[in-house]
Amino acid sequence: MSTAVTRDKPRTRTPLKIRGSAGLGLAAWLAGILFFLPIAWMALTSFHSEEDAATNPPSLAASLTLDGYRDFFGAGGGASPWPSLINSTVASVASTLLVLLLALPAAYALSIRPVKKWTDVLFFFLSTKMLPVVAGLLPIYLFAKNTDMLDNIWLLVILYTSMNLPIAVWMMQSFLAEVPVAIIEAAQIDGARLPTILTRVVAPIALPGIAATSLICFIFSWNELLFARVLTGVVAQTAPVFLTGFITSQGLFLAKVCAASLVISLPVLAAGFAAQDKLVQGLSLGAVK
Repeated sequence: MSTAVTRDKPRTRTPLKIRGSAGLGLAAWLAGILFFLPIAWMALTSFHSEEDAATNPPSLAASLTLDGYRDFFGAGGGASPWPSLINSTVASVASTLLVLLLALPAAYALSIRPVKKWTDVLFFFLSTKMLPVVAGLLPIYLFAKNTDMLDNIWLLVILYTSMNLPIAVWMMQSFLAEVPVAIIEAAQIDGARLPTILTRVVAPIALPGIAATSLICFIFSWNELLFARVLTGVVAQTAPVFLTGFITSQGLFLAKVCAASLVISLPVLAAGFAAQDKLVQGLSLGAVK
């Protein structure tokens, strides 16, 4: 007795689907170029002199110079940007580490070992971001003044931690929900305690999500301006606050501002480029079942 073996015919893409895919690809390229053009223009302007940068319409064939970068790094007798860059690095890295240290156990409790009404807890975390930042500026300023913490970098670390913690818990809860419970139960049977489970079982599996969360928190902390502008002066001045110092009563020095903006943006761009594979995996975690 013979049995007939049937095979599915290979699916062929119709010309309409091919044109649709090509159209989506072209639209994606156009959107990418549209977002990249301002950065490319800023980089080009940073290598022009102030006279060429201020021309209207701008000249693409103007001579290139490093005067903007020399002025930014204080070669012309101006203030050095290194203290501000160091302050931004300390505030961003320290607050991101604190956020991860606090968000990982909280997300574990809300996903793998969910508490009662965990959705209400998540909504409460997210609702703290609904308060306008300006509304909390005066109370925080008065608190910092009464506790002698004005112009203190650790005040910014605490503020950035509290500001980024809700969104970090929200993101990591969805990432940790993808961790198989059977692996955690096996670790518990072997006698592993909660700290060991978090660091040696949960964290390696959810590493892409943790990387995406940490990168977003780092970017938010690095770019924050309002609190740093009001609560700091000279000692704890951050890079975005230092950047605003180039806008003076004498006018806007466009080449110098572009050079400063490009240098201050480099740490964020470098961090995003270094963690781009983990970022894509983390942001797409749980998207496909």
